[in-house]
Amino acid sequence: MAKEKFKWQTVVSKYAFPETWRSVWQVLNSLIPFIVMWYLMYRSLAIGYWLTLILSVPAAGFMVRLFIIFHDCCHGSFFRSARANELMGLVMGVLTFTPFYEWKHSHAIHHATAGDLDRRGIGDVYTMTVEEYLAAPWHKKFGYRVMRNPMILFTVGSFIVFVATHRFWSPSSGKRERNSVIWTNFALAGIIGWLVILIGWQAFLLVEVPILLIACSAGVWLFYVQHNFEPTYWERHASWDFFNAGMDGSSFYKLPKVLQWFTGNIGFHHIHHLSPKIPNYKLEECHNENPEFQIEPLTFRHSLKSLFFRLWDEKNKALVGWEALKQYRRKMQMQ
Repeated sequence: MAKEKFKWQTVVSKYAFPETWRSVWQVLNSLIPFIVMWYLMYRSLAIGYWLTLILSVPAAGFMVRLFIIFHDCCHGSFFRSARANELMGLVMGVLTFTPFYEWKHSHAIHHATAGDLDRRGIGDVYTMTVEEYLAAPWHKKFGYRVMRNPMILFTVGSFIVFVATHRFWSPSSGKRERNSVIWTNFALAGIIGWLVILIGWQAFLLVEVPILLIACSAGVWLFYVQHNFEPTYWERHASWDFFNAGMDGSSFYKLPKVLQWFTGNIGFHHIHHLSPKIPNYKLEECHNENPEFQIEPLTFRHSLKSLFFRLWDEKNKALVGWEALKQYRRKMQMQ
């Protein structure tokens, strides 16, 4: 980063406290519209499925906002009370198909290791280096290519993560994390079972599946593009720096205002990584009031280049596509 470091901890601490009325208002303007949109989608089935699909777009947008609230609760930044964050996080976790304590744990690891080449693989979109890929067996290469294919990652892949993968805990999970998975699954089974009895399984799937497909795809895209952009930051642990990982390895994703609202200001991701205790509704304020945080924005158009990034070129310190493998193989043959 070109700018000198400053006492950024003091700066971000000014914004790292929630305001209860703003948090409550965000719950109301996200949860109520989501429920209303879900009901309208169900009623629209009697008119035509084309209308249902149209309504699924804003419904998915409100689901993304619910996940942002869930995300803030995981960081303990949405309410002053730790208990209030937990209770709200548990509720929002059910609505977004994500177990609270399990995701909170893995996401905390992500924040502590983002941009660290020696501590990859937990809570992130896994990225291999060119050398690692070339040395990997064929089956690992095949799995990695499938996983990093945008047609998989941002469609069925993201859907599977939320609907299926989140139904299980990781081998390293503690008792609280495992219990959160179990109780989230029970709560989902109860709510889904009730809705199926009420409106039928066909109607339920016709409403819920498009919402999930769009919301999950948008969520994974946001998570991906916030760290897979040009230029970004990756270093080995010995050289890794938390401040640089936040400022250079997390994007300022500048979205149109309506999308910024639906995504809960998560585009100010560089600030969020410096201080996850800042509630989402104060991220833009922190950015605007402090010139030191006003880095080069990543526009939506420029972010589309991220679709072609596959590997980290450790020698050139850049994300590259599959075409870079030809150059590396050619060099290896010449040696």
